[in-house]
Amino acid sequence: MTRTAEAAAVRPGEVRDTEPMTGDAHEQRPALADEGLTVGRVAALAGVSVKALHHWDAIGLVRPSGRTWAGYRVYSGDDVARIHRVLVYRELGLPLAEVGRILDDPGADARDHLRRQRSQLVERISRLEKMVHAVDRMMEASKPGIRLTPEEQIEIFGTDWRPAWVEEAEERWGDSAQWAQYAERAAGMTPEDWKEVAAATHALHADLATAMRAGVVPGSVEANALAERHRASISRYFDCTHSMHACIGRMYAGDPAYVQSFDAIAPGLAVWLRDVIFANSESHGVDPESATWE
Repeated sequence: MTRTAEAAAVRPGEVRDTEPMTGDAHEQRPALADEGLTVGRVAALAGVSVKALHHWDAIGLVRPSGRTWAGYRVYSGDDVARIHRVLVYRELGLPLAEVGRILDDPGADARDHLRRQRSQLVERISRLEKMVHAVDRMMEASKPGIRLTPEEQIEIFGTDWRPAWVEEAEERWGDSAQWAQYAERAAGMTPEDWKEVAAATHALHADLATAMRAGVVPGSVEANALAERHRASISRYFDCTHSMHACIGRMYAGDPAYVQSFDAIAPGLAVWLRDVIFANSESHGVDPESATWE
């Protein structure tokens, strides 16, 4: 390709001067032409669109000042620095016309202007932080589950209750359909509702301990009735099948935290309750040892 033909070919993404070259091409070549950047390259480096750069060129905000020997206009290092200054001012919300005035007016105090903009940004950040805190409080207030303060939870469920249990349970079962059921049902419960639940639970635990001390045998009619009563108490939160109930019984006797909680009511209660649940599950056709969460 001849030098004249090469000069006539317009490369995509480059700003081309419309004036033809005159004289020898080497004489027209700027000293730093090899260091110039095309519009496409500058757009990629600065994170702006080629369209934006063309617009800034058209309005005189940032014009490529370099030129290749073939006549293509390219951006110099100073041009790129000006682009970054434009981006800073634009991020501050200034109109492009005002940006151009600040950059081109030798009498404009850029530092004073930036100082005022910084003050405004600090105020905006403060407002946004307050909004974030407000949203956090709204999210916490609308969080499914027990909507009680830790003090209210302890008052209702007793001094042995740990408020962290709710978060731990959500981490453990939060993705399950049963947790979704619990969240939906618990979301509409009032503190008075929770007091009723706590009273019923305490009464059930007391009856379980009394039956164990009296020597009630797992699998007996009385034991099976207590097992069904226990399963019904869990079904207040989600639909608990006999297979699920067997899994829960297995957890009661295998998790140290549950063992400690039940044995604080009556020594050996955790294992006895597991056996009662297992026997009742078997009477409903479930193998407790291989039962699954379904």
